[in-house]
Amino acid sequence: MSTDTPLMKEADADAGGNPPVDGSELIRLEQVSKRFGSTTVLDRLDFAVESGKHVTLIGPSGSGKTTILRLLMTLTKPDEGTITVAGEKLFPAPEKRVREVRKKIGMVFQQFNLFPNMSVLRNITEAPMTVLGLSGDEAEQRARELLDLVGLADKCDARPTRLSGGQQQRVAIARALAMRPQVLLLDEVTSALDPELVAGVLDVLRDIARTTDITMLCVTHEMNFARDISDQVLMFDSGRVVESGPPEQIFGAPEQERTREFLGAVL
Repeated sequence: MSTDTPLMKEADADAGGNPPVDGSELIRLEQVSKRFGSTTVLDRLDFAVESGKHVTLIGPSGSGKTTILRLLMTLTKPDEGTITVAGEKLFPAPEKRVREVRKKIGMVFQQFNLFPNMSVLRNITEAPMTVLGLSGDEAEQRARELLDLVGLADKCDARPTRLSGGQQQRVAIARALAMRPQVLLLDEVTSALDPELVAGVLDVLRDIARTTDITMLCVTHEMNFARDISDQVLMFDSGRVVESGPPEQIFGAPEQERTREFLGAVL
């Protein structure tokens, strides 16, 4: 697997991609609420993510973590509140503005969602060409660099159905990065994998976290992974942040009883 840091950063800089890691605020949710029927999933939520930081959301199922990622991906809309990305309103905002802000965000889902009728290379080049307007040569060069980064340089011509689940998820990671997002969202990216494939995907994400300046917002039940890659960990319960802090605090000396209960059950 490649760890060619200059190549990754140069490519992002050329695209006007990732902002400098200067502590500036990249994402902000203010008083965001989301309900599904009579169930309140997010309850007047406030939190922010700084540029270049790796923030992990932990907590029990149903606590609102994935809903946050879906809001940032514009797959659903908040009932109340404001969401800002890179200084621009994501909600509320006109649809044209939403589409432009949405280009700054990439996501890797639990399921791989690859196009089975396309080669691995085409899966990665399709969106950069159609959405970003990259030439075929430029998109292909970027795709090959990213496949090298995720350890699949020899799979360019393969069809996704010929790959293992772990390999497909690594292609999905490369595909998200090919859009040169300012923010990479990771939603339980190992939950659909067989246990023996989990370590390989997590190693790829550790490599990306270590060798690039991309901002990451991650939902995971892999607590060791969260401890390894995070600058900040947020503990969620009932649609609110119960506790927030660096991983050494959250995992080593949590202040809130709810955090201690949750970690005691999953560690």
